[in-house]
Amino acid sequence: MTDATPTAADPARPRLAALNRGAPAAPARRRRRWVWWLLVVAVVAAAAVLLATRQTEVQASSVMTAYPSAQHALLTASGYVVAQRRAAVSSKATGRLIELRVREGSAVEAGELIGRLDASDVAAAMQAAQAGVRQAEAALQQAEAGVRQAQVEQANADAELRRVLELRAQDFVSPQAVDAARRRADAARAGFAAAAAGIAAARGSIAAAAAQVQVQAVNRANTEIRAPFSGVVLVKNANVGDMITPFSSAAGAQGAVVTMADMGTLEVEADVSESNVGRVAIEMPVEITLDALPEARFRGSVVRIVPTVDRAKATVMTKIRFEQLDPRVLPEMSAKVVLLKQRPSEADLQPVLAVNPRTVVQRDGRPVVLRIGAGERLEAVPVNAGRMLGDLLEVDAGALKAGDRLVLDPGDALQVGARVAVAGK
Repeated sequence: MTDATPTAADPARPRLAALNRGAPAAPARRRRRWVWWLLVVAVVAAAAVLLATRQTEVQASSVMTAYPSAQHALLTASGYVVAQRRAAVSSKATGRLIELRVREGSAVEAGELIGRLDASDVAAAMQAAQAGVRQAEAALQQAEAGVRQAQVEQANADAELRRVLELRAQDFVSPQAVDAARRRADAARAGFAAAAAGIAAARGSIAAAAAQVQVQAVNRANTEIRAPFSGVVLVKNANVGDMITPFSSAAGAQGAVVTMADMGTLEVEADVSESNVGRVAIEMPVEITLDALPEARFRGSVVRIVPTVDRAKATVMTKIRFEQLDPRVLPEMSAKVVLLKQRPSEADLQPVLAVNPRTVVQRDGRPVVLRIGAGERLEAVPVNAGRMLGDLLEVDAGALKAGDRLVLDPGDALQVGARVAVAGK
C-alpha cells in the first residue's frame, strides 16, 4: 500500500513553500511606485505654487497733485501769517473790571465798547464838578445883579453930581455939597468896576468848574474800554473782577484786557536766506500755501523787504501781501511761499496729476506706467506726458488718480500681472 503523505525527502515541498512565501511581493512593489509618484506630484505642485506666489521687489513712487505754477518757481521760503495791525487793548485808568462784552473770536467795530471798569469814584467826582459849575453860575448871576445895581448907583450919582454942579453955578449950594456929590459919583463908579470884576471872576469860576467836568468826563471815558479799530478778538486776557491798570507790572493787576487784530492786514512774513535776498524784488509775484489749507493756492506779491538780517538764522524778513484774502486764513498760520519769475495764470493755479519721470517707460511703442494694483499685481496704464513741473512730469489724468503707486525704473523683465513687493514696506 502506497502512502500518499509526502515524506521529508519529497523534493516538491520546499518548492511549494518557496512559492507560497513570494506571492505578496508584486503588490508591495506597486504600492511603493505609487508613493513615489505622489511625492513627485507634490513636489511639482509645491514648486508651481512657489513660482506663482514669488514676488519681485521694486521701488515705488506715488502719483501726486502738482501745480503748473511750479515751472515758474525761482526760490522758496517759509514763514507765518501775521496781522500788521494788532493791539493789546487796555484802559487808560486803573480800576476793577465790572463788564466784558467780548470773547475770543468776537468781531468788533472801531469804537465799540469792549468792557467797562468800576467808575463809582469818577461818578462822584463828576457830580462834585457839576455842582461846582452850578455854584459858579449862581455866583455869576449874583455878580450880574450887582453890576446892574452898580450901574443904577453910578447913574444916580452922576445925575446928582450934575445937578449939584448946576446949583453951585447959581450959588445955591455950598462947595461942600459939590464935594460930597463928587465923592458919591466916584464911589458909584468904583462899585460898578468891582461888580464888573465880579462878573469876570464868576465867569472864570464857571470855566474852571466846566473844565473839572470835562476832566471827569475824560476819566469816565477812560473807564470804558473800546476797540481802537475794526477787527477780531484773538485773546481774552482778563475776566470780570480783575484789577486793570495801564501798567501791567503792577502786582495783582492785568494790563491788556484783550488782544485783537485787523484781519484785513494779514500778510506773510517769510524768511529768505540772505544769499538769495538779491533775487527778491518789490512786486515780485508769489504763490502762497498754508499748512492748514494744503489744497489751496493763494496769489500774492512782495510788498516790503525789511532792511536787516537776522544773525541767528542768516535770513532777511520779506513781507508778502495776499492779492485776495480768504476768511479761512488766520494769524500765526504756518506758510510756505514760492517766489515766481512771472505772474501765474489762472490755469497755472489749477491742480494737475504729476509723476516721477522715472516711472514712465515705453511698452509696445507707447508710454505707459506700471501701476501696483489689487493683489500687488502690475497693471499697465497708458499716459500722455506733458510739462516738467520742477522734478515732476505732468500727465493726463486718464485712469490714474492721486495716490496710485507706480513702479520706479521698471525693467523689461517686469510683466503685466506679475506680483511685486514694494521695497521698505
